[in-house]
Amino acid sequence: MKQSELQKELDRFKNFVISESQKNLRKLGKDGGKLYDSIEGRVKANPNSFEMEFSMEEYGIYQDKGVSGTEKKYNTPFKYKKGNKNAPPPRAFDKWVVRKGLSPRTNTGKFASRTGIKFALSRFIQKNGIKPTLFFTKPFEKAYKKLPQDLVDAFGVDAIKLFNDSIYLTQK
Repeated sequence: MKQSELQKELDRFKNFVISESQKNLRKLGKDGGKLYDSIEGRVKANPNSFEMEFSMEEYGIYQDKGVSGTEKKYNTPFKYKKGNKNAPPPRAFDKWVVRKGLSPRTNTGKFASRTGIKFALSRFIQKNGIKPTLFFTKPFEKAYKKLPQDLVDAFGVDAIKLFNDSIYLTQK
């Protein structure tokens, strides 16, 4: 396979993975957010090898692979442990609570602080975990299956190793 053909094939792979991952996020109602906008990829064909890199917001890997809670378990390499230091930080829910219109009120009807709601959400997720969405994993595996056999043969590409080595988490 010529280098220019390899580059075109790798670009198709990258674009498919990004597009399908974003489609999956749309289906989950997470389009237009930081994670959706942060998914990027870079591929480069070299004479005897190729480079591939995908990046996204750090929490994207936890949305994709999921996180086991202290009580509810998922098949994932990530897990929350008991203790306040291991729960997601309540501040992570600031914008979500506002977007959902959660406005606690006092007994007199005045608006109260959202701190309690954010703390409760943090503990709920620590206990129940985050269910894997595989929004990125499924498109990656699907695109890999579509790679031309001569590309796979030429580079001895191992899907699992390629997947694990190609995701770099970046905070944006």
